[in-house]
Parts: sequence; structure tokens; C-alpha cells
Amino acid sequence: MPRGGVDQLSADLVEWVRYLRDIGVRELRCAPATLAQATRPAEPSVAKQEGPRVSEIPTVESTPRAADPAIRLAEIREELGECTRCKLAAGRKKIVFGVGNPRAKLMFVGEGPGAEEDSRGEPFVGRAGKKLDEMIQAIGLQRSEVYIANIVKCRPPDNRDPQPDEVGTCAPFLYQQIDAIRPAVIVTLGSPATKTLLGTKVGITKLRGTWHELAGIPVMPTFHPAYLLRAYTGEHRTKVWEDRTAARARMDRKQ
Repeated sequence: MPRGGVDQLSADLVEWVRYLRDIGVRELRCAPATLAQATRPAEPSVAKQEGPRVSEIPTVESTPRAADPAIRLAEIREELGECTRCKLAAGRKKIVFGVGNPRAKLMFVGEGPGAEEDSRGEPFVGRAGKKLDEMIQAIGLQRSEVYIANIVKCRPPDNRDPQPDEVGTCAPFLYQQIDAIRPAVIVTLGSPATKTLLGTKVGITKLRGTWHELAGIPVMPTFHPAYLLRAYTGEHRTKVWEDRTAARARMDRKQ
């Protein structure tokens, strides 16, 4: 590797470690196999992400991972247990792990459970969930064909945004889910999910509608369904339609 490439790699690594420190991560344990070890060619049409490049998805995995995505997801859920790793555990009713097809080609990532999700233990089942279902069906898919998860798995009080220490504690389990499923495309829903997965401080208004990348996986940021319900304008509906159809097209090209 040229000297410049080594220097850039070192700078990227330092930047990524600083980002993890800022969101509260204090320890990383990496599995023998991660997405970074899957030799996927880079797609030139995927835009460079804002913030640190992600060369390896961090995990909290401590055992060799199963080859079957469904088994691997079950292992991750077992490791999560009845989690009390952060302060969100004190106010939750149920852990909201994730739902959908373990072999999904399209994955949606939101910020955190709401009241109804907290009661049922399933992501996106309230009003925003119904809107997400409509968005999925509009591109010719069913909820059972995709995978849906959040960056935190317990409900933040009063549906506030997850705080950095909470994200730092919980996001590694999400990264493990992504590593198990290995979707063709990820759609991030809203600013917290987008900022977490892309390692950026740039808001969703500037990022939505443009391609980014997480460890070789194309990422399309779009507005959260809850925001769409609050600001249900023709302009916003058009933007979200463009984002999700672009995600479906990219997914189809990668199958």
C-alpha cells in the first residue's frame, strides 16, 4: 500500500475511535468474521459518507457467529438478554429487538421504540409503523419481506431522541444484526438513525435522497414516518417516494 494510503487509513481510524468515544462506547470486541471481511467490490455510484469512514462494523460479539442468519439473530437476542446496560432499561416494558426476514435484502433502521412498540415488543407498530408499512407496500414489498430495527432497543422517555451513551451501549447489537442479515440496502429513518450509521453530525434534511455507505452496504437516508405524519405535505411525500423507490431499484440490481 502506498505511504499516503497508510497515513489516510491511520487518520480514518483515529477519527472513528474518537467518534465512538463521543457517543459513549468504552469497549469493543470484534468477532472473527465481520462485514469488513466480506470481499464486496465498491460501487462507484455510492456517494462518500459524511464523517468517518467505516472500515469495520463494531460488534459486541464474543463467540463465533452462526452461518444461518436466523440462528445468528437468535444468538444476538440471547446475548442481549433482559438488558440493563443503560438507563433506558429502567423505564421500559419490553425490549424491542427487531422483526422481519433474516435474509432480507432491504433493511429499515429507525431511532427507538415508542409507547405501542414498548408495549408489544415489536418495532414500528404504532401510527408511524402503519405509515412505514404503506411505504413498504408502495414499492411492491410486504413487511415480512424486509427487516426492521432501531438504534436503541428500549423506549426513550417521552419519545425523546436517544442520548449518546444510550446509542453507544445499544448500537453494537444493531451492527451485529446488520452483519447477520447482510442486506443489499439499508434505509435509515430520520436523523438519529442516519447520524449513527453514517457517523456524521449532518442532519437528515441535507442527507436524504443521496447514497452513502456502511461497510460496503449502500445506505439511503430518508425522513422518519413520524415526521411525515406531522408534516404531510406534497413535497415531503414526493421526497420519501423518491428515496424508497431508489432503494428498491438498488436492491433489485444487487439480487
